[in-house]
Amino acid sequence: MQHKVLHICLSRGWGGLEMYPARIIPELARQGWRTYVLALEGTRLAKTLVDGEAAEVCSVRSPTRALLQLPALVRWLRRIGIGVVHCHKSSDLRLGALLKRLCPELRLVFTDHMGVTRPKQDPYHRWVYRHVDRVLSISEATLTRNRQAFPLPPSRITLLYLGIDTADFVPQLDAAARQALRDALGIPRGAVTIALPGRLTPGKGQQVLLDAFRRLVEAGDHQSHLVLIGGLEADEGGNPTFIASLQQQIHEQGLGERVTFTGFRRDLARLFEVMDIVCVPSRNEAFGLTVIEAMAAGKAVVGADSGAIPELLDAGSGRLADPQDPAAWAATLSELRDAPALRERLGDAACRLVNARFTLAHHVTGLRAIYGDTA
Repeated sequence: MQHKVLHICLSRGWGGLEMYPARIIPELARQGWRTYVLALEGTRLAKTLVDGEAAEVCSVRSPTRALLQLPALVRWLRRIGIGVVHCHKSSDLRLGALLKRLCPELRLVFTDHMGVTRPKQDPYHRWVYRHVDRVLSISEATLTRNRQAFPLPPSRITLLYLGIDTADFVPQLDAAARQALRDALGIPRGAVTIALPGRLTPGKGQQVLLDAFRRLVEAGDHQSHLVLIGGLEADEGGNPTFIASLQQQIHEQGLGERVTFTGFRRDLARLFEVMDIVCVPSRNEAFGLTVIEAMAAGKAVVGADSGAIPELLDAGSGRLADPQDPAAWAATLSELRDAPALRERLGDAACRLVNARFTLAHHVTGLRAIYGDTA
């Protein structure tokens, strides 16, 4: 008989946290777990999961509505025979704790995707976390903070790195298709492409990378092209005010033909095939999913030397730079721009590293072991 787990993610956003259930559900199924999901009506997460491999997606209009439907949710859990509830937002733990209180046989798991920023020692959080069987930290950086912040013994806070299906990032395009994609993106032939994938928000580092790119151009760089990958609208994860500021700077600096905004894309793995250098200058990544995706694609990666990114890259597989120092980024990009053989060596090493440490199968095997403690 298959084990069964309910994932609760009552978020209206669309980032790594929200994408996580959809990403792991197929692998959970391959490893013998049947997955159910509770999400908000009309969200991108709910729409994505309806067409995915979840056994059932239950939608509610709001988190408050979910609380009001608590008796029905308890009956649903018991009828289906769900043994584990896995929450992904701290605000969803209130519902998870109530479910655990009414169904003591449940195992309640919480993944801290964001990295806690303040202590959770007040009476409310002590009550909530009393019902949590395991908190999963996605990096050593967050593990340290979590063990200081959460009202739990260290043994109930576990490190479990995220993972990806590296097969998705194996190159698939032939030379003609790659050139066609570059042309469609407005990348000049022969240009060295510098890419930053991620939400267009201040914390993701587009500003520091743009400042570094401007330094390259002012120093005489005529061959680099900057590509900013990410949604331009709020419902795609973008910050329209911030994006407008970037676009204004690009116009004022005369860089309009040197910078491409791709907008929201579903083909990131294919975009990586036409990029030469991938940058992740986020100041405080709790993990760095984009880093390992670019590594799996065999790209030369430059990451911020803060947060969890230094846990993913070393000197043999990539480069690190201060996320608040455009000059440091410009120097690192200049080094890689002029050294295609070095970019290839770093990309090859990065690909080997991610396949050894950060695969989806490895992550779900660890997750299944945690679920199975009492399942």
